[in-house]
Amino acid sequence: MRPDRHGGARIETRDVCKRYRGSSQYAVDTVNLTIEAGEFMTLLGPSGSGKTTTLNMIAGFEDVTSGRILVDDADIAPVPTYRRDLGMVFQNYALFPHMTAAENVAFPLRRRKVGKKEIERRVAEALDLVRLNEHGNRLPAQLSGGQQQRVALARAVVFKPRALLLDEPLGALDKKLRESLQLEISRLHSELGITFVFVTHDQEEALALSDRIAVFRDGRIEQVGRPDELYENPASHFVATFLGDSNVFTGQIRDGVLDTGWCELRTEGELPAGPVVLMVRPERLRIGAPAEPGANVLSATVTDVVYQGAFRRVLVEFDGGTTGQVRDITSGTPVTAGQRIEVHWPGHAGVLVPGDEIDQPRRVAVSAQ
Repeated sequence: MRPDRHGGARIETRDVCKRYRGSSQYAVDTVNLTIEAGEFMTLLGPSGSGKTTTLNMIAGFEDVTSGRILVDDADIAPVPTYRRDLGMVFQNYALFPHMTAAENVAFPLRRRKVGKKEIERRVAEALDLVRLNEHGNRLPAQLSGGQQQRVALARAVVFKPRALLLDEPLGALDKKLRESLQLEISRLHSELGITFVFVTHDQEEALALSDRIAVFRDGRIEQVGRPDELYENPASHFVATFLGDSNVFTGQIRDGVLDTGWCELRTEGELPAGPVVLMVRPERLRIGAPAEPGANVLSATVTDVVYQGAFRRVLVEFDGGTTGQVRDITSGTPVTAGQRIEVHWPGHAGVLVPGDEIDQPRRVAVSAQ
């Protein structure tokens, strides 16, 4: 299927809140997000962060407590789910077990009273798009998990929606199959040219697929940006630790140096006086090779070495008691648990974020009138 590359829908949430009846807390709290036409936007966060609830409000499965959701500048609050022209893919596939793959894909077209010949043509195109054109007569039980998810994808795009909403569609699959379908979803986005809104708690998945990522925390958006922006320049301790691993050093900035109380570390960047956190990604740390001039050098004890194929994780405890890790190539300098080593990294390799970050209390909802 090769629909016109119209770019899909532009989706915007304005001060969107969601509070469930009987709850004193907001599940989604003042979410403002603009998803550009044709963009692949991922809503990323831990369980209970509000990402799926936000997607369900866009889809129409959940009502908005307050705020507005716009699709191409039109408020969709009064528009029923089936008329929003948005495709939906669920984690559990949601296929009809008594229908063949082709019949499942045809279902949304029949609901729209599309002609029989047109249904046959579109179903064939959709199954070909997901590379299942030879499996149309099979029941879901006769298909693998990955094939069932492809049928769900075909059903969601067969009616040419303005946007495709995907709620953790790969969560039930094993790692290898999940990575294979990530490539398929990326290909679909490129070929269809429509807006994708993808929900996941898998950081690697978000980094691999997205044009931009919105990181959710406690019902709010913590940071929005391109994958490389969020990984290299996290705006908070939460983003830095949730989106990948980080070595964390806390202290006070004095004369451009981070004083941790047990060591002084050179940094780059500016923050107001007060407590700060220095985040250094494990792959930026080095062991064995000579440190470059001006680098931070710390003594540490190896606590464990985790083999990961081409890479290894060297877990360490620095002399000040802080724990950390180095992600290094397996063929690097041999190290073993209990060994004393020196770890070093250049001053520009770290990112400073405010160190007084604490869990902010969620806004308490007023009683319903």
